[in-house]
Amino acid sequence: MDILVSNTSDTPIYQQIYEQLRSQILAGTLKSDACLPPIRTAAAELRVSVITVKKAYEALEREGLLYAVTGRGTFVAPLRAAEREDRRARLAEEALARELSRCKALGLGKAEALALVERLYGD
Repeated sequence: MDILVSNTSDTPIYQQIYEQLRSQILAGTLKSDACLPPIRTAAAELRVSVITVKKAYEALEREGLLYAVTGRGTFVAPLRAAEREDRRARLAEEALARELSRCKALGLGKAEALALVERLYGD
């Protein structure tokens, strides 16, 4: 499990775990039916409480991105490619909308914002 946790971030740790796992699932990095580490193991590796990891796993399960099998573990839910792409596009659109609102609040015009996106995207 490739997750980085920042204790200095304003984002709660469970949400950092949740967002990173969600991104990995939607990007296809974590494949359908892949087994995630047990909650206690993940908590020890990340040096966070068991409750924190449990909260992130449960949020992903409520979203239909994970499923738990009693006595076997927690797994990545199977998603059709179209569903994964739809969720990924929706997530990206929401994030971009938030950031564009900030750009507008700073007084940046459309052309300036597009120039920034092109520069930062770096093709």
